[in-house]
Amino acid sequence: MGKVVLYASVSVDGFVADENDQPGPLFEWLVSGDVPLDASGQLKVSQASYDWTRPYWDRIGVTIAGRHVFDLTGGWDGKPPSGIDHVVVVTHRPPPGGWDPGAPFHFVDGVRAAVARAQELAGERIVEVSAGDVGGQVLAAGLVDEVRMDVVPVVFGSGKHFFGAVDAQHRLGDPDAVIQGQRVLHLRYPVRR
Repeated sequence: MGKVVLYASVSVDGFVADENDQPGPLFEWLVSGDVPLDASGQLKVSQASYDWTRPYWDRIGVTIAGRHVFDLTGGWDGKPPSGIDHVVVVTHRPPPGGWDPGAPFHFVDGVRAAVARAQELAGERIVEVSAGDVGGQVLAAGLVDEVRMDVVPVVFGSGKHFFGAVDAQHRLGDPDAVIQGQRVLHLRYPVRR
């Protein structure tokens, strides 16, 4: 089985979006460089961010997201983001009406079932868990192997927390990677068990 990684861009004060679910400047680092990060050429980052991000993105097989994120993105129009093979959506509700049953999206009730399904689909590739409420639930369930965050130099003051509404202490290991990009600091923490 591949690793389960909790990941997102985050403000210095720990938010992945503002009160209105908007990321604001959190994605500016993805367009602040001169090295194309994807085939579209729209995402351009510094060389350090490319060297850190591209190999990670290439290893992701499945992303786990909550129904709230799914609805906010319009289900990515039925196409998983960034070339990912599958998306597992944690939800108590059925797929939206008119949803293409052939789209590589899997609607699962509960985080444990979502991680199990995602690992089955990903094989040896990474299972990426979107930060926020679902990410915090997966962490609290003891299912996260690693936390990755792209820390952006902005303070939101309030909004949606990186770890959602986690109500207990969880100790991470010392960061085993600290990479400075342009307008971003990439961090990786192993999760202590």
